[in-house]
Amino acid sequence: MPAATKRRGFTLIELMIVVVLVGIMTAMIIPEMKGTFEDALLRSTARKLVNILNLAYSQAVTVSQPHRVRLDRKSGHYVMERTAREGEGDGGFVPVRNVIGSEGELDTRISIDIRNPDEDQAPATDPDSSSAPREDAQKPARSDFISFNPDGTADDKEIILRDREGFRLALRINPTTARVRIIEAPRE
Repeated sequence: MPAATKRRGFTLIELMIVVVLVGIMTAMIIPEMKGTFEDALLRSTARKLVNILNLAYSQAVTVSQPHRVRLDRKSGHYVMERTAREGEGDGGFVPVRNVIGSEGELDTRISIDIRNPDEDQAPATDPDSSSAPREDAQKPARSDFISFNPDGTADDKEIILRDREGFRLALRINPTTARVRIIEAPRE
């Protein structure tokens, strides 16, 4: 037998060291990935809402007719509506059917609250705010509306989005320009 034999495999100790290192790296990365997913879900929902709000603003100005976005906070369903013409519907608003993206669904893992900025609740950027307003379990599910006018103005509203981890984003609608601004709110 020759004095120098070639080694063709790994020892059990070498394999165990690699397995331990992979386990340590996985334990460090998994929590970060979860936060990344939750953050992506929250931001995706915010972008979807900004898109429908901008679409309603654009339609209101383009066709010189009030439009609104109706948002069912419980189901996450949203729809853009326009004022009904004479003899159409019940005289209020009717869904816009001929515009792509005028209705859709938001992820139900994100809680939504729509409020007027002048409500007595703490603003979204207030670090002393203990929690975002939540839907009371005894209240029936309600729909909220954000209206856009033909002159380019809109309702003065704020939409608070909150994920399960307590991270929040606020969408503030400027009533004069109808532009939507996304503001990161402190974690609850």
